[in-house]
Amino acid sequence: MTLLVRASDEKDVPHITRIYAHHVLHGTGTFETEPPSEIEMGLRRADVLGKGLPYLVTQEAGQVIGFAYCNWFKPRPAYRYSAEDSIYLSTEAHGRGVGRMLLSELAAQAETAGVRKLIAVIGDSANAGSIGVHRAVGFTQVGVLQSCGWKFDRWLDVVLMEKSLGAGDTTPP
Repeated sequence: MTLLVRASDEKDVPHITRIYAHHVLHGTGTFETEPPSEIEMGLRRADVLGKGLPYLVTQEAGQVIGFAYCNWFKPRPAYRYSAEDSIYLSTEAHGRGVGRMLLSELAAQAETAGVRKLIAVIGDSANAGSIGVHRAVGFTQVGVLQSCGWKFDRWLDVVLMEKSLGAGDTTPP
């Protein structure tokens, strides 16, 4: 099957909502505990796009099987060249290189948008899939916040990873 990574559009929101809801209800990669509505997911998407940042989907055989986006890491002006990435795949997309392809394209588009540092804030230090895909795309681990989230009746860590884009910190923006 041919995989396509493309900019998301409004008709993708129901698919994005479904994929994310699965991760909220069954995974530890997000610390949300109640799946957001389709309306809320549409608003979140519009917020990202309104900031000039990429919001992508991966499609196979006409079906959306994953999505990724980045948003500013923090709202203060000094952070304006650093963005946090988010990537979620449907269960059938796991282990097939889909995440690597999607995250690579997200990094390329984030760089085009002026991002110099892409930051991954990965829920659960046992989240080998997300840690692995970030490492495969060139992220390095910079820290672990231990036991800072509570989900599914257990404490969860957060793994912090980073990747410099373009000139990174070697030149002024």
